[in-house]
Amino acid sequence: MAFQSTLPFEASAQQTDASSLLRLLPAHDGHWDELRDAAGALREPWRQFFALLGEDGIARLAEHRASIAQQVRDNDISYNVYADNGKSRPWALDLLPFLLGEAEWAQLERGITQRARLLNAIVADIYGPQTLLEQGQLPPALVFGHPGYQRSVKGFTPPGGQYLQVVTLDLARTSDGDWSVLAQRTEAPSGLGYALENRLIVSSLFAEPFRSLRVRRLAPIYSQLIATLVQSAQATLRDDERAPGSAEASPHIALLTPGPFNETYFEHTFLARYLGVTLVEGKDLTVRGDRLYLKTLAGLERVHVVLRRLDDAFCDPVELRADSTIGVPGLLQVMRAGNVIVSNVPGSGFIESPALHGFMPGIADALLGETLLLPGVPTWWCGEQAAREQAFAQLDSAFIVPTWPQTGADAPPGIEQGSQPLTAWRERIEASPDAFTIQQEQRFSCTPRYEGGTIGGRPAVLRVYAIADVNGGWHVMPGGFTRVAAERQATVSMQHGGSSVDTWVLSSQPSSTFTLLPSPLQPADLTRKHRTVSSRAAENLFWAGRYGERAENNVRLLRLILGSLEGNDADAMFPALVELATWCGLVQPGDLAAAPASDAAPSSRSFERALVANLAEGPGSVSIGQNLRCQARTNGEVRGRLSNDHWRVILAARNDFQDALQALLPAAGPGSVKGTAGTASIAATAGAAGSSSVFERYDRVTLSNALEHLSVQLSAISGAQGDRMTRDEAWRLLFVGRHIERVATMAAFMRGVAANGQLATPAGFDLLLQLFDSTLTYRSLYPGRFEVPALLDLLVIEPHNPRGIYGVYERLRSKLDEIAAVASGARHRPFAELLPPVELLPSLETLCTLDADGRYGKLIALCDQIGGFANAAAQEISARYFSHATTVASQVWV
Repeated sequence: MAFQSTLPFEASAQQTDASSLLRLLPAHDGHWDELRDAAGALREPWRQFFALLGEDGIARLAEHRASIAQQVRDNDISYNVYADNGKSRPWALDLLPFLLGEAEWAQLERGITQRARLLNAIVADIYGPQTLLEQGQLPPALVFGHPGYQRSVKGFTPPGGQYLQVVTLDLARTSDGDWSVLAQRTEAPSGLGYALENRLIVSSLFAEPFRSLRVRRLAPIYSQLIATLVQSAQATLRDDERAPGSAEASPHIALLTPGPFNETYFEHTFLARYLGVTLVEGKDLTVRGDRLYLKTLAGLERVHVVLRRLDDAFCDPVELRADSTIGVPGLLQVMRAGNVIVSNVPGSGFIESPALHGFMPGIADALLGETLLLPGVPTWWCGEQAAREQAFAQLDSAFIVPTWPQTGADAPPGIEQGSQPLTAWRERIEASPDAFTIQQEQRFSCTPRYEGGTIGGRPAVLRVYAIADVNGGWHVMPGGFTRVAAERQATVSMQHGGSSVDTWVLSSQPSSTFTLLPSPLQPADLTRKHRTVSSRAAENLFWAGRYGERAENNVRLLRLILGSLEGNDADAMFPALVELATWCGLVQPGDLAAAPASDAAPSSRSFERALVANLAEGPGSVSIGQNLRCQARTNGEVRGRLSNDHWRVILAARNDFQDALQALLPAAGPGSVKGTAGTASIAATAGAAGSSSVFERYDRVTLSNALEHLSVQLSAISGAQGDRMTRDEAWRLLFVGRHIERVATMAAFMRGVAANGQLATPAGFDLLLQLFDSTLTYRSLYPGRFEVPALLDLLVIEPHNPRGIYGVYERLRSKLDEIAAVASGARHRPFAELLPPVELLPSLETLCTLDADGRYGKLIALCDQIGGFANAAAQEISARYFSHATTVASQVWV
């Protein structure tokens, strides 16, 4: 029941009364209240916080809450949820921080440090002497039965015996006010990036309380992480990699991510930028001679440290999970050879099992000779009969959790979120006792949460981080970040609607001013810096350019075809239109149903039906919808290089076109436009005879409007690529991708019209001018004239026409030479051998020559050769910069 309450705090000599501004709701029954004590008075940290905030600050809480939502949107802070089919959600961040006093944090810090030392010692023992197993301190089933135990790591000792550089603990305050450990994460602990983003946003809104309460800063812990990795990597450096006269060098650190579909991909990109390390995926890396290399535009570049965000089993498909497509083949061999530091060392996943909580006090005494300072949640592993019977005797209900990660057929059936009655589970547990662990139900403390003029409470779990140093010590992040439960939820889960909270550790000492954020630079400090372009980024940029250009050309062609099918010259132009549409992928040869007449040529009706049927996304399709999908995917892979507006219009182009198709073809059903079966479903329906077919009901005007809207959006994307991206080697790859696609397509358009005898006809003439987007230019240069030499001069020879074949070809050659100069360290054949200079291409007089049969044979031959040049350049780029393979042989045009 909500009740009205006055905030009982004092601000120096003046009482601050906020009862008219805020309602304080009671905490959940049986839960510790982080905001108020048993007498209803604000706890000391919160009394200070609201006193510093003042009545004016309290009145602005709603405004601050809206500001957080706006900053999350503007910064595109997201969280991918697998239950949402990989779609990203905006990061959930609450306004009020979680406050911890100095004395309380000091006690927690000691317990966290001890727990981190203990976890590293456990991993070292299990992959070393295994005394815990021999002494019976740890059941072998919990180690060898856990998929996180990696036999490939047995016997490996990293530099300094440090298996773990990052340890994460989830802590919760129980109903009696004590702290306990809910979970320990060592495999690929997440949240460091989100913790920093939370701090940057919330501290800016509460600048005065943040400063006056002397909140401890987070930046030093990130600096410690980098320092630890750099110092650990010194052992992997060769002498020739060290600076002259220096015992140390700066190793190359890479953050290994599973990719953009991972649930925490945003923080991978954010953390990589903040730490100044290279963000890579498994396919960016390669092993050569027991060393790890990054494939870059300029060649192979040695990698000395891998800060991984990849689960253990996926790291190396050679020795671990063979079906992994996101790992690095041979990574473990490089690690064992001492040529790379992998943080954390693969194989620590077994200590994340909840069953270990019951054994940790004994292990702490055995390995450290110490009493465990931070207890774990009371836990019973059902694999031990005595523990199982004790749990059943003591508890009416409890949390029943899987001992090992739930994967496939090995997952114990029926485990649900929340507390479960044990009586209903006894038979199931006894059938497979090792797979189940029982934990006592916990009532987490409730932290204050502001919403709509009210402060209520939600159950909270504090996530903390410990970072190792090379001397065996540990440094604890002062605060980490807190997660809170969703409404009416007792358990805390971001995937089930929970949110996050910035965590403030208060101090009596002046706060550190250290930060890894850029400091102000003086003009003399500036130097020209260029971002490393990995081969994957280069390939995605190259294909982003190709897909964008391809979509533009296909939309332009389709609009012209739909407007030409019922014109006076439709019959004469029909073969050329079919050839062009087939070349561009707007239709497939098998899609064109034969007309009932005696000839086997497709009818305009079946042609239009096929065009409509092939609009949507589909596997193996090269449709407009599929080009938009691929454009979004490739640009998404290099999201960090795009402005927010640029990225939004890319997504809008795809989504708006999908929505338009769904509205255009409702009879096909929602699954026929969106999803993997889109093209096939529409094609099958559209191909049906009779008035019930989708084709009979589609609205050509609506489709034309959708294509016009899409054309505008694609032009905006092209403009953003040309006007909003830094013109470095990455941009040159995108430019080259566009121009390879453009020169090949323009040549194919010219060839299709010329080969079908329509070059000198009014309809063919007009079609080419529109396809080359040159109608206004031609009419201004040659008003009222209809002459093939003038047409070919503008569309082929003119060097300044943005779509003129020779001009595009020459600009392509120029950018290829610029890219080759950047990658000059590698020895490759000159691009000039693949693409001869424009001076050696046929002249206008030659192209205007008619053969004996009245065909423009020289022009058709040139178009074929230009297409060959574009294909050869694309293959050479792929082999040279993306796969780093031996370059392909290509025939030189003579």
